[in-house]
Amino acid sequence: MSSIFPSAEFLKEFDEKLNSDHRYADIAKNWESDICLVIEPDGNLKSQVVMYLDLWHGKCRSSEIVTDTASHNPAFMLTALYGNFVKILKGELDPMQAMLTRKLGVKGNMAVMMRSVPTVLDFVRCAREITKEVL
Repeated sequence: MSSIFPSAEFLKEFDEKLNSDHRYADIAKNWESDICLVIEPDGNLKSQVVMYLDLWHGKCRSSEIVTDTASHNPAFMLTALYGNFVKILKGELDPMQAMLTRKLGVKGNMAVMMRSVPTVLDFVRCAREITKEVL
């Protein structure tokens, strides 16, 4: 499949990838947090897109495009301009470096995020492996 980022089809494909990837399941086996990816308008993206993922012990229990961010209270909210998300997905911007330089804003327990670098990096690897097209 080749879904366009960011879209409901991309999120469905990402959900399936996370649930079928044995490496991710092993690396993320202790992760117990949900996440919202807040993709801010930039370049070809004309309006905000929010993707919610409920991640639990190496699996994605649910995912959805969220229209009302107040309807969810995730442990982590990762916010960036569309262009920065694309750079992360293309391997042009390291996700941890993006967090540290505030190109990717993090709302949530940063200590947990920093202790979970392998999980974060493998989450991004899974996203990169399914990203073929961007807006």
